[in-house]
Amino acid sequence: MEMFTEPGMGRDSSCNISSPMKPQLAALGFRVKSGWAVAVLLTGSAGSPQFFDARRIDLSDPRLPETRQPYHAAMGKLEVDPTKINRRVSVVRSIAQQSIATLVADYRGKGYAISCAALVVGSQIDPGSIANAHIRAHAFEGQLFRSVLEDTLQTNGIRTEILIERNAYAQAATKLKESNDNVRHVIQTFGRAAQGPWRAEQKLAALAAWLALC
Repeated sequence: MEMFTEPGMGRDSSCNISSPMKPQLAALGFRVKSGWAVAVLLTGSAGSPQFFDARRIDLSDPRLPETRQPYHAAMGKLEVDPTKINRRVSVVRSIAQQSIATLVADYRGKGYAISCAALVVGSQIDPGSIANAHIRAHAFEGQLFRSVLEDTLQTNGIRTEILIERNAYAQAATKLKESNDNVRHVIQTFGRAAQGPWRAEQKLAALAAWLALC
């Protein structure tokens, strides 16, 4: 398997790149968190992935801290006021739409054709099945940020799939027909080309993008 990186491209890169005559196929990967996400763009193919960029995007308004955890009330309790929840969710949707529109326009403006993305999430547990109110608040938020990001990507003509964090590497190894060790080695190698941190979130976003290249 061949694997390439493009040195100098990293989080929030602003390098000017001449767009190729023909759009280059690429895929996005995300690690979705509460109020934000890491996005990674890979180009090439599943057999020859190339790292292009990694950056953090907002899914909440930094000026409104409550939108990062919209289902939380004071003291870590579940928010039950529908007016507050609806207002916060509306802000989340607006910010997510702005973030994805900017991200996709930036990459497409550089000559990349993006039609697929994969999202790594913590879980897909139904919040209604959770008895503990505080844990249920986290589940509602996980559901919200996942669905808002999915909807916004699909509105931009990008198909999506979901990966659960605990199974992500095993699923990747099976789908890519690679050993688990080789998958982890390739993901680690991408980090050499990234400008900025290469933490678990960045690695999972890169893994998701690699699967989306399939």
